[in-house]
Amino acid sequence: MARARRPMTGPGGLVAVHAHPDDETLSTGALLAAWAAAGLPVTVVTATRGERGEVIPPALAHLEGDGPALAAHRTGELAAALAALGVGEHAFLDALPQRPRSSGSGHRDARTLRYEDSGMVWVGTARAGAGDDVPDGAFVAVPLEEAAGRLAGLLRARRPALVVTYDPEGGYGHPDHVRTHEVTMRAVELASGDGWEPAVWWRRTGRAALAAGYRALASIAHDDLVLPDHDGPQPAVAVPDEAVDVHVDVPAVRDRVLAAMHAHATQIQAVRAVEGDTALVGCFALSDRRLQPLLPREGYVQVSGPRLDVPAKERRLP
Repeated sequence: MARARRPMTGPGGLVAVHAHPDDETLSTGALLAAWAAAGLPVTVVTATRGERGEVIPPALAHLEGDGPALAAHRTGELAAALAALGVGEHAFLDALPQRPRSSGSGHRDARTLRYEDSGMVWVGTARAGAGDDVPDGAFVAVPLEEAAGRLAGLLRARRPALVVTYDPEGGYGHPDHVRTHEVTMRAVELASGDGWEPAVWWRRTGRAALAAGYRALASIAHDDLVLPDHDGPQPAVAVPDEAVDVHVDVPAVRDRVLAAMHAHATQIQAVRAVEGDTALVGCFALSDRRLQPLLPREGYVQVSGPRLDVPAKERRLP
């Protein structure tokens, strides 16, 4: 049965902005689950439908390269993951209303534009960049003011207490992640005012904590998966541990996060809980078959707005 969606109206809450289905879980799953468990409004905005993603299960291999079919399938995975996290509100960015344009602007009719996965290539260990075959309609080609205007309209309507997205490098350099950061920051700028300013958090991970998680993976039965080099390069999301100033307790919502990972079956594999280790509470792998740790704490840095605390106790909705 489909999960009922609450209307996107009224003040308060959290808005998380992501590039593709699965990013909401992999990047901010614990925060979304903790916020939802406290009975607070949570809205996820997804920029694209992941049309160019790789597909892991052989039974679904026919979806890879078929953009519309994969987009439809991943949209279903996203709905299941959001339900697992307890998130009640979702919108694709291109489905949000666009600010009216002046006549004769020379732009395409924004109402007919669909934002598509821009694709990526690996340019180094844990680093991605733009490929040579960026498709028509790619999110990276959408004018900044157009995409930010759509998101700003939602922010004005929701007036969330917190807006969350990637750091300026998009976590690991994916062009859609970088563009999502740019769109989100511009949207906050456009929407703020009239007595409302949200807190803005960027996802970050402590370097020492990530290296400890990598080392702990060595004791996990990993079949033919590749273990990360705990002394090797780390993604851009990793910063000195002391720079991470907001932490979400993952064990409190781990089951929700793992269930959401399982929902994204085309993108995430080898999902399992890990017990009795202080450096990680679970593990998973993506299509590159590189085992990854689910760390005990999900980290963020606050870059603007009033200081907020992560809700710690579950309460009932009125």
